[in-house]
Amino acid sequence: MVEIPHEWLDGVVGILESLNQGVLINNDCGEVVYANALYLKMAGYSADEFVGSKITSWYPPEDAQALQRQIERRQREGSNLFEFYVPHRDGNRLPVVITARQIEDPDGGIFSIVTLTDISAQKRAENELREVNIQLEQRHREIEEDLLLAARVQQSLAPGSLMWGGAAVETFYQPVRTIGGDFGLVAPRPDHLSLMICDVSGHGIGSALVANRIYTETMSQIERGAGLAPMMEHLNRFVIGSLRSSVFYFTVVAARLDLAARTLEFVGAGHPPAMIVKPGEAPRLLESRSSVLGLLHDAVDVENPMKISVEPGDRVILYTDGFTESFNTRDDMLGVEGLADIVRETSQLPLPAMTQEIVNRVAVFRHGPPADDMSLVAVEIP
Repeated sequence: MVEIPHEWLDGVVGILESLNQGVLINNDCGEVVYANALYLKMAGYSADEFVGSKITSWYPPEDAQALQRQIERRQREGSNLFEFYVPHRDGNRLPVVITARQIEDPDGGIFSIVTLTDISAQKRAENELREVNIQLEQRHREIEEDLLLAARVQQSLAPGSLMWGGAAVETFYQPVRTIGGDFGLVAPRPDHLSLMICDVSGHGIGSALVANRIYTETMSQIERGAGLAPMMEHLNRFVIGSLRSSVFYFTVVAARLDLAARTLEFVGAGHPPAMIVKPGEAPRLLESRSSVLGLLHDAVDVENPMKISVEPGDRVILYTDGFTESFNTRDDMLGVEGLADIVRETSQLPLPAMTQEIVNRVAVFRHGPPADDMSLVAVEIP
């Protein structure tokens, strides 16, 4: 090892050699007068090769300029700290954090003590994290694309406005996320019009998958000509037996309009009451007689479905609790009574305007965005 000038340095060499950091001491000309063993290992050089050289000479020109600017900053400010690297003999670059401090020896000589902390493990971790983040972002984009496709599929299943035998139908659907667990169903047949609103517990992908499966099974039952009560029993058994999940349950309200008989057949399972309203009057509430489905084998009421006589101008409103369980700034819930008031107040509007006004007034009442999926089916009897 080249002898270190200035006797005052001799007393600290033992300490500098014991540190777990590389250490350099440079004189006021920028020449290395001391390098501890750990720094020499970082660089892959011997003391005889390194000591006496200028530190900037070991770097490519562009990096030497950057290092020189840091040296000049240390000369102005007395110390500095920055990330850089140690060039290794084999061409690799060891990332380090450099701390440099300028000192004056007892004889008035100016030196700088430079410590270099190996941060290669940290940089490897950062690079690995960066790669993981890139993969996660890619996966996130793929999931978003899948969700958008799923949303388009789900939206395609949502019923739209239609006319059937003179009866007008209007619908509304808004998931709280990209896809949701609510769905409305309108199935016209030659002799009757089937209506249904279903609300699967929870939100997001799981609820949407269960809802879509229930939708498909419901349509299959309607195609087979099943009555409403047997259909409810079948859906309950289907979810319990096929999906085998204690996580999801669902509520349903279904109606079947027979214009020839001027009747509306109705069943409900754990769902907010449907409403029949005559223009300008308080709506009649049709309460569910069965409990929520998907949990208990005997959830469905075995009695005959409710049958109600209907008259021209009557309107039937089916909806999910995303409407009633809306809260204002005082944390008051709109509830069934609040929604019934809105239905009464809007019942003299044309059916499309009434449907939109119900949605608008609930939004005005509600503080902030919806907290739950929202579905609504409105029918006007001719």
